[in-house]
Amino acid sequence: MVDDKIDVDVIGFGALNLDKLFYVNDIAHEDEESFIKDFNQNPGGSASNTIIGLSRLGVSVSYIGKIANDNEGDFLKRNLISEGVFLNNLIISDEGCTGKVLGFVNEHGERALYVDSGVNDEISIDEINIDQIKTYKIIHYSSFVGNSFETQKKLLDLLPESILLSFDPGHIYAKKKISSLKKILDRTNILLINEKELKLLFEDYYLRKNQSKNNSLSFRDIAINLLNDGIENIVVKRGEKGVYGINNRDEEVKIPAYNSKVIDTTAAGDSFNAGFLFAYLNDYSLEKSCMIGNWIASKCIEDIGIRGLPRKKELEKFEKSIS
Repeated sequence: MVDDKIDVDVIGFGALNLDKLFYVNDIAHEDEESFIKDFNQNPGGSASNTIIGLSRLGVSVSYIGKIANDNEGDFLKRNLISEGVFLNNLIISDEGCTGKVLGFVNEHGERALYVDSGVNDEISIDEINIDQIKTYKIIHYSSFVGNSFETQKKLLDLLPESILLSFDPGHIYAKKKISSLKKILDRTNILLINEKELKLLFEDYYLRKNQSKNNSLSFRDIAINLLNDGIENIVVKRGEKGVYGINNRDEEVKIPAYNSKVIDTTAAGDSFNAGFLFAYLNDYSLEKSCMIGNWIASKCIEDIGIRGLPRKKELEKFEKSIS
C-alpha cells in the first residue's frame, strides 16, 4: 500500500478496461458484412481516460478500479504507473478476469463497442479506503455495467460535502431510470454529458414533471431544469457542434468545436472531461473551461485511443493563444 498521505486532487471511480479496437471499412449491422483493416489495443474505461488526461496536464490523480491478476490487468496497471496515476486505490483480484471492450471503428472515427466487464462489477464498499479519499477535492464517476454501480451510491454516504462529485453517466447509465440515479444526481456538482444521453435520460422526465404539452425539449431547456433542481454545473457535449454550458454563477456559453482530422472518437468525451476539470480546479470561467475541454478533445481524436491526449506544456501554449 502506498503512503496514505499522498496529496491527490482528483480520483476517478469507474470501469477499467483493455480496449481491443478493430478498424473496419464500415460498422456492420444485422445480416451485413465488413472487413478489418487494422487492430490495436489500448487502456480504456471512461473515468480512467479522464484521470490519465488530467495527469498529463499536471494534476495529481488516483483511481478506484478493479483488475484481475492476468495479462490484461498487468497491462492496465503498468499503463497507470507510466501515466503518473497513484495506485493507492487500485484493487487487484486473484480471481476472475480483467474487463475488456471489443470496439469497431469505421473510416469516419465512428464506433460500436461491446463490453466484457469482468471484475469491474465486483467492487465492494469494504475494498475502498474511505479515510484516504476524504482529503481529495473531486471524485469523478463514470459507468459500470453491473453491481459496482451500487457501491458508487454507497460511497456517497461516506464522503464529506467538501468533495465535489463530477459525473459522466455515459450511455449505460443514461438508459437507467431517474429514480435509480437519484442518489448520484442529488450529489452531483458537475454534470458532464453528451446531448444524446442528456435527452435519453432527462427529456421524458421533465416533460412529465412540467406537464408540458410539447413532444420534446431542447438541450438548453433540459439543462436549465437540471440547474433549477440543484446541479451547479451542467455541460452538454455536442460533438462537432461544440459544447453548451450553464452554471449557478450566471454563466451560460456555447463554444464551437475545433477543427481536427478525426482518426478515432473513442475517448472524445472523456478527454473533454479532463480539460474541463483541469480548468475547473484552476477556477477558470465557464467559457474558458469549455474551450480547453474542446481543445483537449480535438487533439485526442487525432490519434488512436488516448494517445493524442496533450501534455501540460502543449496546453500552456494553447492557453496563451486564447488569453
